[in-house]
Amino acid sequence: MNILFLLKPKQEVAHLVSDCTVRQALEKMRSSGYTAIPIINREGEYIATVTEGDFLWLVLGCGTDILKKTEHMPLESVKLRTVNKAVSVNAKLEDLLLMTMNQNFVPVVDDRNMFIGIITRRDVLQYFYNKLQNEKTAENKISQQA
Repeated sequence: MNILFLLKPKQEVAHLVSDCTVRQALEKMRSSGYTAIPIINREGEYIATVTEGDFLWLVLGCGTDILKKTEHMPLESVKLRTVNKAVSVNAKLEDLLLMTMNQNFVPVVDDRNMFIGIITRRDVLQYFYNKLQNEKTAENKISQQA
């Protein structure tokens, strides 16, 4: 099966542009309710994923009056502690299963490294669960016919 069947397109995914400020990124994260958000550049290429933990460490390192500082602080100043690798649109579903063991979602890029969306851990697990159930159903039918 093609991974595009599980893709949440870029238009439906909260994402950040790499040249936004930390304050803008925090506001987007708060309004979306997500704990991790992909970062893309102005051309649309996937750069990385920023997490709540990355912002927490930034706040702890900045001291008092952090909110005022974040209004002009570039998002690039946030040190990312984890690396969420993107997957090619041509990847196999089996590869996604391994990646989602460590990531809540997997960013998907096209052949030009342009961010086109994400695939969530939930969707990958649901696919493999359904596949397993279908195989069990097929086995039961065969054993009932025998």
